[in-house]
Amino acid sequence: MAAGLRCERCGSPRLVRHAELYRLHLAHIDCDAFYAAIEKRDNPALKDRPVIVGGGRRGVVSTACYIARIHGVRSAMPMFKALAACPEAVVIQPDMEKYARVCLDVRTMMQMLTPLVEPISIDEAFLDLSGTERLHGKPPAMVLAGFAVAVEKEIGITVSAGLSYCKFLAKVASELNKPRGYSVIGEAEAASFLAPRPVGTIWGVGKAFEATLERDGIRTIGQLQVLERGELLRRYGAMGDRLFHLARGHDTRLVHPDNDAKSVSAETTFDADLASPGDLVPMLRALSEKVSQRLKRARLAGRTVVLKLKTHDFRIRTRSRQLGDPTRLADRIFHVGLQLLEKETDGTRYRLLGIGVSDLSGADTADPPDLVDVKAHKRALAEVAIDGLREKFGRTAVETGYTFGSIRKAQPAGPLVPDED
Repeated sequence: MAAGLRCERCGSPRLVRHAELYRLHLAHIDCDAFYAAIEKRDNPALKDRPVIVGGGRRGVVSTACYIARIHGVRSAMPMFKALAACPEAVVIQPDMEKYARVCLDVRTMMQMLTPLVEPISIDEAFLDLSGTERLHGKPPAMVLAGFAVAVEKEIGITVSAGLSYCKFLAKVASELNKPRGYSVIGEAEAASFLAPRPVGTIWGVGKAFEATLERDGIRTIGQLQVLERGELLRRYGAMGDRLFHLARGHDTRLVHPDNDAKSVSAETTFDADLASPGDLVPMLRALSEKVSQRLKRARLAGRTVVLKLKTHDFRIRTRSRQLGDPTRLADRIFHVGLQLLEKETDGTRYRLLGIGVSDLSGADTADPPDLVDVKAHKRALAEVAIDGLREKFGRTAVETGYTFGSIRKAQPAGPLVPDED
């Protein structure tokens, strides 16, 4: 590495040479403060202000811009703590449809570089650039740098890139110099690079397991490197084998471009805890319509309906029911969710409600005529008509009796997984 050297033009730390630079081909791209960056792009008045994207005061932070992070705001932090740390922050409700559109734009640009793109969240993906040098007329290292510049110029957000010989270290590299970072980790330096770093750097070691390792006196990856594989297996089972290999920079996983979504869901966090069916049912209907809309746009259907509840004391309840045929209809998702919800409205106060479908498939076989519930066909036709009106005149053009005037009691909670970067 070219330690201590800086760019002559801008003065920023810059990697100017690396013995393996033109042999490395596995990249990880991570958008910088994705949701907040999009909001700042669309509203230039927010450029120099701290921005938090997340739910209402009872919700959580989905992401925060880097100005807000200076004040200690972090993804997944409860909103009241974030506002206590940065009271001058501008709070914006998540617009997941807008973020999904930008995600698609970035993903399309990735696929112009290589067909081997493996998304792992809305704002990050692995790319295997091996074999693309003849196509682009330049090595992967240069292609990746050009991609980062193109995203900033054409889409208006920034990304950080990591380049290495394996997925684990490509992801580690992308996190080294955010935002607008570009870092490289070669195979020859992997073990020495990892040795002083905390064990939490290893993909899959969360806070709980990191605490377990610390109780055993293991704080750095270097301490793992001197332990035998058998000892790690004895102590930690299958995870011990993972620790042994990743601590040494050994990762043989391939980039899989067919990493399709496993479920489609929507959830909302309430401003105040709710227990009454009269309050919860309208929310369930609105969320079912949102899930249905996403399924229809993606031409998907799901066979299993999943209800999610979070109690006032943060305990999560999930209930599910498998259907005979896959569905993408809001009416069907709602009625199954309603049956699940009825058993949970026992006076318990809830702070969050969610509904989703899993076991996804194409929409071709979805929602065949119901010979038992003859009214279901009429409701399905009515839903198609409502969809047409909403497409033409906007989402609020038609509301059901369940949802009319009721949604002000809740705030969107953002995605199930915060925008981590």
